Amino acid sequence: MINLYDILEASNGQLFGEPAAHIFTDFCFDAQRTQEANLFIALKTDRGDTHQHMREAMERGALGLLCTRPPDFDTTGITVIIVKDTETALINWSRFILHKHGTQVVAVSGSVGKSITVEAVRQVLGTRYAVHCSNGENSGRLSLPLALAGLTAEHDFLVIELDVNQPGEMAAMIQAVLPDVAVITSISHAHTDAFGELSEIIAENRLLLDRLPQTGLAVFNLDDELVAGLRGQTQARKLTVGIDAFGADLMAYNVVVSMTTTGFDLRFGGERHVGRWTNWLGKHQLYAILAALAVGLHYDIPLNDETLRVLTSLPTMPGRMTPLTGLNNSTLIDDTFATTPQSALAALEWLHAMNSGLPPENRSRLIFVLGDMDHLGSYSQFGHRAVGHRAAEVADVIITEGTDAALAARAALDKGLESGQVCSTYSVQDTVTTLRDRFGLAASDTVIIAGGASARMEQVVAALLADPSDRQRLARQSTNPDAALLVEPARLSWTEIDLDAIATNVRALKRHVGEQVALMAVVKANGYGHGAVTVARTALLNGAEYLAVSSVSEALELTESGIKPPILILNYTPVSAVRQAIRENLTLTVYDLDLARAYDRVARELGARLQVHIKIDTGMGRLGILAKDALNLFRYLPSLSFLEVEGVYTHFAAADEDPEFTAQQVKTFRDVLRPLRASGLNFAYIHAANSAGTLSTHENHFNMVRCGLAIYGLSPSQQVRILPEMRPALTWKTVVAQVKTLPEGHSVGYGRTYVTEGNERIAVLPVGYSDGFRRAPDNWGEVLVHGQRAPIIGRVSMEKTVISVSHIPDVSIGDEVVLLGTQGDQTISADDVAARIGTISYEVVTGILPRSARR
Repeated sequence: MINLYDILEASNGQLFGEPAAHIFTDFCFDAQRTQEANLFIALKTDRGDTHQHMREAMERGALGLLCTRPPDFDTTGITVIIVKDTETALINWSRFILHKHGTQVVAVSGSVGKSITVEAVRQVLGTRYAVHCSNGENSGRLSLPLALAGLTAEHDFLVIELDVNQPGEMAAMIQAVLPDVAVITSISHAHTDAFGELSEIIAENRLLLDRLPQTGLAVFNLDDELVAGLRGQTQARKLTVGIDAFGADLMAYNVVVSMTTTGFDLRFGGERHVGRWTNWLGKHQLYAILAALAVGLHYDIPLNDETLRVLTSLPTMPGRMTPLTGLNNSTLIDDTFATTPQSALAALEWLHAMNSGLPPENRSRLIFVLGDMDHLGSYSQFGHRAVGHRAAEVADVIITEGTDAALAARAALDKGLESGQVCSTYSVQDTVTTLRDRFGLAASDTVIIAGGASARMEQVVAALLADPSDRQRLARQSTNPDAALLVEPARLSWTEIDLDAIATNVRALKRHVGEQVALMAVVKANGYGHGAVTVARTALLNGAEYLAVSSVSEALELTESGIKPPILILNYTPVSAVRQAIRENLTLTVYDLDLARAYDRVARELGARLQVHIKIDTGMGRLGILAKDALNLFRYLPSLSFLEVEGVYTHFAAADEDPEFTAQQVKTFRDVLRPLRASGLNFAYIHAANSAGTLSTHENHFNMVRCGLAIYGLSPSQQVRILPEMRPALTWKTVVAQVKTLPEGHSVGYGRTYVTEGNERIAVLPVGYSDGFRRAPDNWGEVLVHGQRAPIIGRVSMEKTVISVSHIPDVSIGDEVVLLGTQGDQTISADDVAARIGTISYEVVTGILPRSARR
């Protein structure tokens, strides 16, 4: 419980009005997760301001508000505490409450294994003392008050993670908790997006060791060279732990791993304890157990049967090598809590051991599923590829989910794994479908599922459980999303691609056209600005049979990512690029006899056949042979023996607005096809319909349709709309860079095209025409802030835009701004923008430049 007067004393806070409550059950940072009697913390950082959510927290049951300014609503019935800075107030409260209770503090730091070490220490100390600990689901400075909310005077010990996310954070955390014991688990690449070098991570841990009292204890992992190198940084007592590492004070040896337990012998000085075991899986988890025993020894807990018996019944930790029963009695190993390259490699070592030494008939099929590992910064590519290389040596099947994880899949292919054993997906649903339907799951399968916290790979585990009630055993049952305000680096602008929406749209289109009609997914122009590789994979996994791009270079982006043809090049292909097209088994468009001869000549030189589709111009007036000349071309094609005519197609000029002209194009196309068929020519694919043609009538479908715009959830026109279950997949966002009030008569932007008529509150956005945010002749008109429309004022600059926010309260630096998409109950669609600036939705989404990162 949290006492009001402890908060006031520790933070030097002031009450706003009369207090309605004096005791609070917990802190809350996310208004949407507020529970009865919580104290809601309003944070203001460079990532945003949650003061705007105070009213919602109160309506959801909060009995108190800790904030930096008085609320602008009736606060009858709740307690309001005003402080200078809420984060500082919470850190001060944490220090105050620990001093008040006189609690001994065991701090666990390092790159991996912190949360299981905390649990192991809690279990060992719990044999003699009352212990409170952090839950491991939060990180950074805010994890301290969250961990301490349940601390009471009855607790002898607090065991807490010091999980730093950025340089300088350790100092603030140490100042608050003043630990008596420090355990350093390992030092490796974690949060290297904030820490540029491992030396910076080492420096943070050195601070922890420097502050230990001489009567304290430091526990070091002797097997980690970087950790072992820190032993000289403290005056406290030192104990080292290791596995098969002679010289360690506590050593596990003769380690035997299995599907249910990890067995080992234990040595401490002259003591030997043989035949010990734990229900935690994996050799690497023994480091946590050894560290816990070291802490116990420091506090006079001997290595007797009572202590060691605790190791046999340690509670399974959600997402940390947790065994679960999957579909068809398969074995799932849930390692989804917060995978790093180091922990992924350790999990793969355990997986490898499961089949080691077994005859082929007794071996399990080993499946490794990896989501993006986050916060790796510049190490991301190397880290993902290292995991992919090792997975290729261990696993029978590798499935990756996400853009970064796809690097591991590519590395596995480079290592020599067959393409049929590797699959990359970009959504939970596709991952589950691939596992369940493509590869299937059987009782003999062992599946490790891993990924960084943001990948939310526990959702994959949930979908594969044999018993849905096991979902309560998964990671991230509750989180505090607004805690990210302290640690997430801001991007100036970014697009969020909803790949589940892409998948839904593709499935809807496939149902619409039916099984007898093939679906070609058009992913040119970087997938209409959505990301060609991710969209292509998602489309193929959800019903598309063919891909189309504009050029060979666009196709190579797909094939180099492991995507196999068929891929049709819709545009002109220079003869110089034909060799590459043949090598990659691409399909080219032919619409000219001389071009066909040139293509055939190159194919003959290579001794390989080139697949082509013949394009007929039935009224578009762009690429394509005129209908009247088509028969002459087809008469000559049989002499070009190295060209294989797989298909024939045309393109509609106005299927989104002129059904009569479209019908005439269809008739012209059929008139070309009729004599060709009569002469015995057969084509694997005949296609005419683009998205508009596909949605408007089934008469246009032939046996293949080409859908681009509709896949992305955009309607071709007001007359031709996407299907009801389809939705847009792209949202474009930025943040507020500055908020200020301009006086009357103040100009805004280049050319002074806007002058304030009175005092006006404005916000500056770090986005402009160099990002694809239109300047002239018309700009986008408005954006969304706090779920309200804010007009653009003045001219859009190269990388800045100004909006008026006088009518929107509490706009702050770091607030999210939606340029394209939905916020609250308001939406700015691509169609809305297109109508305003006099173009089409195609140009809106493809015009978002690469400066805006894709997520």
